[in-house]
Amino acid sequence: MPLSSGGEAIVGGLVAHGVDTVFGLPGAQIYGLFDAFQQAQLKVIGARHEQACGYMAFGYARATGKPGVFSVVPGPGVLNASAALLTAFGANEPVLCLTGQVPSAFLGKGRGHLHEMPDQLATLRTFVKWADRIEYPANAPALVARAFQEMLSGRRGPVSLEMPWDVFTQKV
Repeated sequence: MPLSSGGEAIVGGLVAHGVDTVFGLPGAQIYGLFDAFQQAQLKVIGARHEQACGYMAFGYARATGKPGVFSVVPGPGVLNASAALLTAFGANEPVLCLTGQVPSAFLGKGRGHLHEMPDQLATLRTFVKWADRIEYPANAPALVARAFQEMLSGRRGPVSLEMPWDVFTQKV
């Protein structure tokens, strides 16, 4: 069986759930994810601001009835997209936010890494239905499936998954 990176494992889960379009703004923390989008030949629609990525995913979900997926860098990128996530929450639209995180060795250390937030996951959980962190590539398929389950069950709404910077390219 060929080795798969964390980014490839996430994308495999997206493809298994019928995703063919992603809205996103790449950055160093999520390059491994964008590499996987390209390898899987997903249609990636870019924007100049994270809020636009979130609102495009919201509009896609609202217009098609299918989950909208977008990806932004952690920290300021997630905060810039938060208005769109809150709009999706209020409008009951299934939107998946994929974001990065500081490298695993820096998690919870408060050492001032690029785009580090004191607790990004806790912040995300205040404006989405469900959020979790993928710490190992092997966990990605199950957590992507759980994200889709959470988005589409009960009151529909937005969810988020984050992955540390180094895990996007880690092979398993």
